[in-house]
Amino acid sequence: MSNKPFINKISGFIAEKQLLHKDGKYIVTLSGGADSVTLLYVLKYLGYDIEAAHCNFNLRGDESDRDEKFCTDLCKSEGIKLHLVHFDTKEYAALHKISIEMAARNLRYAYFEQLRKDIGADGICVAHHRDDSVETLLLNLIRGTGLHGLKGISAVNGRIIRPLLCVSRAEIECFLKTAGKTYVTDSTNLINDVVRNKIRLDIIPMLKDINPSVCDNIFKTTQIVDDALNIIDRHIDKAYRETVHNDGKGLRIDIEKLKTQISPEYTLYSILKEYGYTPAQTEQIYATTAASSSGRKFFSKTHRLLIDRNDIIIEKNDETEKKVMAMPETGTYIYNRHVKLRIEAVKRTPDFRIIPASNHIYADASKLKFPLTLRNAAPGDRFCPFGMKGSKLVSNYLTDRKKSLFDKERQLVVEDASGKIVWLVNERADNRFRITDDTGDIIVISIV
Repeated sequence: MSNKPFINKISGFIAEKQLLHKDGKYIVTLSGGADSVTLLYVLKYLGYDIEAAHCNFNLRGDESDRDEKFCTDLCKSEGIKLHLVHFDTKEYAALHKISIEMAARNLRYAYFEQLRKDIGADGICVAHHRDDSVETLLLNLIRGTGLHGLKGISAVNGRIIRPLLCVSRAEIECFLKTAGKTYVTDSTNLINDVVRNKIRLDIIPMLKDINPSVCDNIFKTTQIVDDALNIIDRHIDKAYRETVHNDGKGLRIDIEKLKTQISPEYTLYSILKEYGYTPAQTEQIYATTAASSSGRKFFSKTHRLLIDRNDIIIEKNDETEKKVMAMPETGTYIYNRHVKLRIEAVKRTPDFRIIPASNHIYADASKLKFPLTLRNAAPGDRFCPFGMKGSKLVSNYLTDRKKSLFDKERQLVVEDASGKIVWLVNERADNRFRITDDTGDIIVISIV
């Protein structure tokens, strides 16, 4: 094969980034375009064990069928096994209420990963090149991005491998021309009807008028940013370990420890972005911590966040619907997928022993009136904490117990027919129903 310097450049990049191994097996995603055809030829020439995969998205009529035939003929002539799949992309997009572009992306990457597992491949090689990385950086700048958006496309992302990131589109086309190799062109890439195409067809040519080396310079910048992010990410990992802990219900971020970090707000954003919070929300959240505004809540699509005294609490926003459940007699009751409650009647015998624990209580059956009710604690609820004579607001009791607003919102109580709280669930029994020397029958209420 001619154009050895081009191939050596890619081979050196593969070695430098440790992208592929000679004893590995890899899938080459083959569209039939110049980029993927070049990737196929180069990896075959370098001696890698490869199989190709082509997706027909049935979006461009005869052109889609033309691409499939080209890939079939190419792999047959080169002695490379080809895997073909057809998708009804429009139906998938309509079903999932997403764009055609996103539907095609989801379908192909899900297929590639399943195929990788099926044939025991070590990775999936895609043909993104230097210009794609430059376009991605510009696209991220236009949309608004954090630092990670400034590094362009990564050479490795999980099982996805990009061996052509070191070469430009112009170099790829020159290679194919010199080698006398053909390819097909997706006509939709030549129309500036989507943002990425506008960047490729309009913006980059304008930038090249200013500086012909603009793509080289931008790509070099992405590499510098990538190296710098390795340093930053190590710092963020250390900051995460120092400031965040999981209490079993969600994450807690220690505000005072957060403020000792080199860049507290960026550290906070690096933590919160994993839970769907935007830079603008992070800025507002951090300002709230500085103002000591305990009790403020913020929501992402998947999580809820609470400023709680010295902590920021993050939990999944999957609260079960609050409801009131009547329990007319002894038995087992399912309140929701997290809570199952059992009520048992027990005869008091001489050898009966009370075993203290937070997940159950013992109540004097003669003092308790059925039906019982399980519900969330409400404003104004009062009870008589076990061991005390007077009553206390449930909210004040929970505050004294350092419970957060989220804890208070999900706190359950068991109430009897007279409207008296029998049990602050998993917290404390009511003193009015305590076992005494005169107690006969006993009701045991427990979370199981």
